[in-house]
Amino acid sequence: MKLPKLLSGNTVLKITSLNAVVITIRLIVSVFIQRLLAVTVGEAGIASIGQVRNVMVMLTSTSTLGTFSGVIKYVAQHKENKPELAKLFSTSTVFIIIGSFISGVVLFFGSNYFSNYLFSSYDFVYVFKLLAVIVPFIAVNRVINGVVSGLSDYKKYAKIELISYLLATVAILIGLYAAWLEGVIIAIAIAPILQLVVVGFVFGKTLKKYIDFKDLKLTLNYKNKLLAFSLMSFVSAFLLNYIEINIRTTVTDEINVNEAGYWTAISFISKNYMVFATGLFSLYVIPKFASITNKIDFKNEVFNIYKTILPIFGIGMLLVYFFRNVIIQIIYPEFTGMEPLFKWQLLGDFVRLSALVLAHQFLAKRLVKSFVFTEVVSLGLFFILSKVFIPYYGTEGVVIAHFVRYLIYFIIVIFVVKIYYSNKISNQE
Repeated sequence: MKLPKLLSGNTVLKITSLNAVVITIRLIVSVFIQRLLAVTVGEAGIASIGQVRNVMVMLTSTSTLGTFSGVIKYVAQHKENKPELAKLFSTSTVFIIIGSFISGVVLFFGSNYFSNYLFSSYDFVYVFKLLAVIVPFIAVNRVINGVVSGLSDYKKYAKIELISYLLATVAILIGLYAAWLEGVIIAIAIAPILQLVVVGFVFGKTLKKYIDFKDLKLTLNYKNKLLAFSLMSFVSAFLLNYIEINIRTTVTDEINVNEAGYWTAISFISKNYMVFATGLFSLYVIPKFASITNKIDFKNEVFNIYKTILPIFGIGMLLVYFFRNVIIQIIYPEFTGMEPLFKWQLLGDFVRLSALVLAHQFLAKRLVKSFVFTEVVSLGLFFILSKVFIPYYGTEGVVIAHFVRYLIYFIIVIFVVKIYYSNKISNQE
């Protein structure tokens, strides 16, 4: 079978291949940026950047009240039904207004607290006041990206991701040159504005086909449906990043800030290659699972996804492990203390990918209880195991906790999905 024919018949592979091109370019640029940051701001600076990035992810959830996955699901479900889409986007607009207002007020008036908590200094108070102003841009950008994903427009998605990343990189370089670490943090804070400009340029015309802005009203027709996703987003995005901030602070306090920098560095490498899967989940897995109504089709689709991406992902991770010392020398030349972290981080990420494919069934079918239960168990395990392992294994204890957490999580998700389909079959009899 010729490769072009294979690609044309396998949507998973098409999305994966296009993602691979984008991610390869991102990785090349990232290597340069991360090395530059490692050399100029050091381990402590990398740890501070990690804190800011966690805050930014939390804001993507709070500013929209966690509607991202809900927008994906219902856009995919009603993309040919404009009246229904108008109801969806009218409700999303209300959620954005409320989420942005609350997030902005908390950031502005809590700026002193957040600066001291995250950086043990009041030098970054102005950053949180700046974020308070930027929050609406974060929210609008997030919802529009949900529309792109719901339409499974993977070509535009790839273009948006790449251009946004390159512009954000330029902003970081300018910030580093102008004001060192503070400049980098400001660049990260204003990145959502750049991303929104790119989204408008690349996706603006398509967006107008599906959203008649004149028909948008401040109504709450989709309130109950989207609130379910708000709860799921709070658990997965907000709590996860809060726990990461807490663990980074624990490592800093109980060991030293350099060790916190090592864990932040390995986490950054992990997040770069996990982007490979993130696009697939939002563009393909959620819309596809949302349309599947029986156990056999679900099993076939899961097998199709596994056989397509797990071998690719596995080979990539083996290469990362065997060339870990080279990667450290190229990207983080002085971060030799992070070498022991690779094994457990990579093992955990492979199990994580396998588990997340199944777990996206909870988002696709709006199985709130199943999602919240499995996520709370996962996050609780990570938090508790990290606290238990750090005194015995140091920073390596965090990545060991990462692996153990996802191993248990995967087993639990398998059982919960089986129970869902067993109950569905029983109800049909």
